[in-house]
Amino acid sequence: MNDKIPVTVLTGFLGSGKTTLVNHILTANHGFRIAVIENEFGEIPIDNDLVLNADEKIIEMSNGCCLCCAARTDLIEILHSLLERSDRFDRILIETSGLADPNPVAQTFFVDEEVEKHFALDAIVTLVDAKHVRAHLDEDGHDGVGSHVVDQIAFADRIVINKVDLVDANTVREVEKTVRGINATADIITSRYAAVNIADVLGIGAFDMARTMSGDPHWLDESDHQHDPNLTSVGIEIPGRFDHRALETWLTTHLDERGADVYRMKGLFAVDDDPRRFVLQGIHSLFDIRPSTPWQDEERTGKVVFIGRDLDRAALTRGLRSCLVR
Repeated sequence: MNDKIPVTVLTGFLGSGKTTLVNHILTANHGFRIAVIENEFGEIPIDNDLVLNADEKIIEMSNGCCLCCAARTDLIEILHSLLERSDRFDRILIETSGLADPNPVAQTFFVDEEVEKHFALDAIVTLVDAKHVRAHLDEDGHDGVGSHVVDQIAFADRIVINKVDLVDANTVREVEKTVRGINATADIITSRYAAVNIADVLGIGAFDMARTMSGDPHWLDESDHQHDPNLTSVGIEIPGRFDHRALETWLTTHLDERGADVYRMKGLFAVDDDPRRFVLQGIHSLFDIRPSTPWQDEERTGKVVFIGRDLDRAALTRGLRSCLVR
């Protein structure tokens, strides 16, 4: 096991803070060389643009599916290709899509001979949104939102209850109690902005194959996974510069009306004459737009992805276009 490359899998429902945790890990002073695999549920790739620039290798899997579906074969191929460059990194970090079931992702490391020989699953780390998780869990039904969240929490080796700054202490305790009711063994830590101690999520050796098999002897036989059919993605690309205030005003108005149906939004924009890229992150009616790294030579094209129910592509496109600088 000591000769194998350790792999950490990050899971968590839409907007729980996975990309924020990836950025925290990549910018921390840990001395590791990390290869990052990004997986998205969406029409256009954007997560790679939201990960901070670093020396680490970023590999995108933006095929509109998540790793727990047919794309798992793509993950095996990527892992095989990484073996040819294994001298360039010490460990691998996989950020799954917000709709991924971690079970099939974990199976990947035991169903392929080469992968099992060279890689070791270190831990499944699940992020939980302290503000929205209980509402998501209440959305019952076969293959619904609540089912996705339960699967992600239940299979975790380490659970990070994130965004505790958005709720009071009593709510945090209630969320911890709810999470513990789903997963009785995983260690639970709390965080703001996913700012955890790196030693709490990397190199923890928490995945236990024997424990997993004892809980479900047929675990490796499971392959079927379905997403909530009502959750869809709308990706929009609009070239040009945006009026920052107009964009905030339109988003506020739109989310006041439709925030319950918008589970996740993320975007990248050019704002007025500012040389920096501006990043949009949001979940339901909460959103934030803040400056990031400067634009380089690439075209300044706005990209935004909405994930939710009953999304109106035409209305969303009109709304975004209305925020362009005239």
